[in-house]
Amino acid sequence: MITFPYKHAHVIGIGGVGMSATAKLLRESGVTVTGSDEAVYPPVSHLLRDEKLHCATPYDPKNIPDETDVFVIGKNAKLVPETNAEVAAAFASGKPILSFADVLGMLSQGSQTLVAAGAFGKTTSVSLMAHCLREAGLDPSFMIGAVPLSPPTPAHVGKGAQFLLEGDEYPSSNTDNRSKFLHYHPDHLLITPLAHDHVNVFPTVEDYLAPFSQLVAGMAADGVVVMSTGGDLSKRFLQSLSRPVLTYGIVDGDWQVRDIVWGERSQFTIVHQDREIARMETGQLGIHNIENMLGVGAFLLTLGLITAEQLAAGMASFKGIKRRLDRKSDKTSVPIFEGFGSSYDKARSAIAAMRQHFPDRELLVVFEPHTFSWRNKATLHWYDDVFEGSRKVFVWHPAEQGAATHAQASQQEIISRIEAGGYDVTALDEAVAANAAISSAVSESSAVLFLTSGDLGGLIETLPPAIEARFPA
Repeated sequence: MITFPYKHAHVIGIGGVGMSATAKLLRESGVTVTGSDEAVYPPVSHLLRDEKLHCATPYDPKNIPDETDVFVIGKNAKLVPETNAEVAAAFASGKPILSFADVLGMLSQGSQTLVAAGAFGKTTSVSLMAHCLREAGLDPSFMIGAVPLSPPTPAHVGKGAQFLLEGDEYPSSNTDNRSKFLHYHPDHLLITPLAHDHVNVFPTVEDYLAPFSQLVAGMAADGVVVMSTGGDLSKRFLQSLSRPVLTYGIVDGDWQVRDIVWGERSQFTIVHQDREIARMETGQLGIHNIENMLGVGAFLLTLGLITAEQLAAGMASFKGIKRRLDRKSDKTSVPIFEGFGSSYDKARSAIAAMRQHFPDRELLVVFEPHTFSWRNKATLHWYDDVFEGSRKVFVWHPAEQGAATHAQASQQEIISRIEAGGYDVTALDEAVAANAAISSAVSESSAVLFLTSGDLGGLIETLPPAIEARFPA
């Protein structure tokens, strides 16, 4: 039974994907939930509407109900008492203030906690776990830091023993620098490929790996750890561990993949120590998604939570996650997909997947430098080769939020670095002109990939209809 020691939670920053999912979990746990944000956009606005979770806009101390007995405040740079009057009122109230990581740690106490952590693939991995377990007849609780298509909700309080959590290494809040996942105390842990990310928070590789070491060190001796062998950093971290770990990788590890057949519905075989376990089928794009499925399969089968047959059925029916290489339109002959371009490795994986599945098409990438990592001068070298395989790159202007807190690169600096790599690149600054520029560059033989963790000035919503009009299905 999931319990929470407060009756009314006011969630400041409820428009974030993680915050909205946490608000849903609180309400399903019997807590009255109100919330506020500066503004709310799809797909979170749709989630809040469908779940009837109230969101007051903009931020204002008047948004806080008198009966509030606990605050949950997001990590957004604007959510500090010095610049936000509603946050200041929350701190001045003397009532408890929690991060959503605090809340998830409290809600998952008493459950068998399964955490997926790593640089990329953890969102898809938790979604896959939740979907496969539900399809197998189990009813786990879970929180997914995105809006999934499978399962049909990002958060759920179930009747089963398991609680599935996406473990992020990013700091918990503006007042708590501990990594979010250190609040979760996993019974069992899946570690997806590691790559040095969040360079504004973790300047060195050692800084980045430190919280992962703490996470593993805090586990019980009988806890299962399944980890990817993908990349040099994953192998380096594996060598540092003193406890038993099961490994997985496309070509190396205890669990591997064989006999991949690519297509609109790709097929592959999961192998455990040279023994074939099951033949899988999926409509998800890219080798990275097959790697995610391998890791989840190794994890769930090792824990004995499902059978190989149930795993294969779950993988075949998995529809994916919004903004994780989901198709934006079925009304045009031009493939249009959106990838979550929050880091170098995620962007490279998305581009590689598009080249794998649409090798005969010219790839146009519409990119927004949204995360701190993409707009930091220290990582301008990412642009030297990240767009390899693209014919044309369009770059929206960098996000301005928190620009003064780090060495922000300008749009021109980013454009110049991309041009130096030999790529055809165009700057975008205004939505109407951007729609026209991109539409005119698209041909019958094109494929289009959006890459951002932001909203690209609304282009993700407005560009597909323009392409549909020119190239109907």
